[in-house]
Amino acid sequence: EKLGVDGLWLSPVYLSPQVDNGYDITDYRVIDTMFGSNEDMYRLIEAAHDKNIKIIMDFVANHTSDQCVWFQESRKGTDNFFSDFYIWQDAKPDGSEPNNWGSSFGGSAWTWDEKREQYYLHYYAAEQPDLNWENPQLRQKVYDMMNFWIDKGIGGFRMDVIDMIGKIPDQLIDTNGPKLHDYIKEMNKASFGKHDLLTVGETWGATPEIAKQYSNPDNQELSMVFQFEHIGLQHKPDSPKWEYEKELDVTALKAIFNKWQTELELGQGWNSLFWNNHDLPRIVSNWGNDGKYRLKSAKTFAILLHLMKGTPYIYQGEELGMTNYPFESIEEVNDIESRNMFAERLAAGHSENEIMDSIRRVGRDNARTPMQWTAGENAGFTDGKPWLAVNPNHEEINADQAMSDPDSVFYTYQKLIELRKQHDWVIYGDFKLIDSEDDVFAYLRTYQGKKYLVVANLSDEENQFKNRQ
Repeated sequence: EKLGVDGLWLSPVYLSPQVDNGYDITDYRVIDTMFGSNEDMYRLIEAAHDKNIKIIMDFVANHTSDQCVWFQESRKGTDNFFSDFYIWQDAKPDGSEPNNWGSSFGGSAWTWDEKREQYYLHYYAAEQPDLNWENPQLRQKVYDMMNFWIDKGIGGFRMDVIDMIGKIPDQLIDTNGPKLHDYIKEMNKASFGKHDLLTVGETWGATPEIAKQYSNPDNQELSMVFQFEHIGLQHKPDSPKWEYEKELDVTALKAIFNKWQTELELGQGWNSLFWNNHDLPRIVSNWGNDGKYRLKSAKTFAILLHLMKGTPYIYQGEELGMTNYPFESIEEVNDIESRNMFAERLAAGHSENEIMDSIRRVGRDNARTPMQWTAGENAGFTDGKPWLAVNPNHEEINADQAMSDPDSVFYTYQKLIELRKQHDWVIYGDFKLIDSEDDVFAYLRTYQGKKYLVVANLSDEENQFKNRQ
């Protein structure tokens, strides 16, 4: 409330075995007991609403847990109501997988099920079987679950890997399948389209043209999407995720943002603005300087993003300038993706030091360490044993410290949010990139005859700013 946010997006809090931090859901209508009860959730929705904050639920429509009753029933055979809820295929004549798709978490995307004597598809962990969206009964079940939470008063949904629900394994189409937008239009009509709700889809492969399909109001699909083109600069081109770039290519970053700011025009679509989330390392560590210039780095990234067109998302701790974690061994890592990668790369001959360096740089657990509330034990996160180790820098970087320092990163975010709410130029103004020095990111926002200049130096050195135009 003090920060000024309008929405609070929760990562999945549904009943789950927690193989993938709750993205493997057993029951969409039940809150996992590790977080509390359904009644606790309803009270949270009401309490947040009283502070003019809407709760945004994370909705995973691409897959469930293998513990979900749907999958357990589907495994039993080909002649029950749930048999076609998942993507099952026969083995090839030689007994091998139906195609060569690999899981994003390593290994094959197909697992043989002895009970049904077929392979099932899982684009992520084997414990996360993919749903079959070609089945209309499955789609209706999903919409019913969405309406359950809408009726409880939530403010919308973030939709996990939504661009994958239209996949066609037989044609090797994994994202942006031909029926994808038909499904989303149907979802809109059957659930959130009847209400004033925020909807944002996770779409790793989106272009501005694809984003317009999702977020053009005339199409009646989603409010906006998360696109990740700028995040791709963390990784070496045409290389595994773990082959990261040591330096930020600021020129490329400017070009990407310029494209999205100018091509996704008001009325035709809408941008989401973010640096961080639960799947990404901390931006202040990766692209900033989290040592000597941590405060300035964190503020610079905040200002640069929040004065663009679109809806900004602040990931927990970003408003404090929280940093990556100094993981020393794989035993400190919980993330299934990182742990699988460690085993695979170790077997391939990479050194343990090299692999851990990659995890410290781009591993997902960098974003998942406990929120740093105080300088005390476990950063005030819990009186028990935290599920991940607390960053040792919590004694200097914590919410208590930020609240007491008027020059903290927190108050920069607060002022930016206030600015966005008070001035229409931030929302509606035209965007124009200024041709400037390589490490200087500068742009103009123009609205009703006035111009607003934003200049950021994304380096550790002093830089000249000259408008080359």
